[in-house]
Amino acid sequence: MLLHHPGRTAASAYREAHHMPATSPLRVVVAKPGLDGHDRGAKVVARALRDAGMEVIYTGLHQTPEQIVETAIAEDADAIGLSVLSGAHMTLFKKVRELLTERDADDIVVFGGGIIPEADLQPLAELGVHKIFTPGATTVEIVEWVRANVGDASATA
Repeated sequence: MLLHHPGRTAASAYREAHHMPATSPLRVVVAKPGLDGHDRGAKVVARALRDAGMEVIYTGLHQTPEQIVETAIAEDADAIGLSVLSGAHMTLFKKVRELLTERDADDIVVFGGGIIPEADLQPLAELGVHKIFTPGATTVEIVEWVRANVGDASATA
C-alpha cells in the first residue's frame, strides 16, 4: 500500500515501494480531449518528451476527461499534457482537474497548450493548471519546463 507523504508524488512513492531507482523516467500522458481532430502538435510534443528520455503515453484523439484521468492513474503518470485547439479549454481543463481531485490524484501535474487566449491563462492557473504553452512555444521550452516542474521537481517547484 502506498501512503501519501506531503511533498512526495505518488510516482516517487511507487518507485520507492517497488525498489525502482529515483531516476526512473518521468511518465507523461499527452492527450487530445474533446472533438478537436488536429493532433500534429500533440504528437510533436509527445515525441520531444520521449526523445528527452521521458515515458510518454499518447491517448489519441477524441478523449473524454474521464478517459484521460483514468489513463493517467492507470499508467502512474507524473503529468498530463493536454492539447486543446477547439476553444473548449476552460471546460476541459476544469473537468480534468476536478476528476483528479475526486480520485485523490492532485499530485499529477496538469499542463497544456493550444489556441488559448491570454485572458484565460490566469483563470486556468486558478483552476490548478500548472502551465499553458501558447503558439510559438518551442519543444525545448516544454521539455525544460517539464523537467523542472514535474515529478520529484514538483515537490520543490
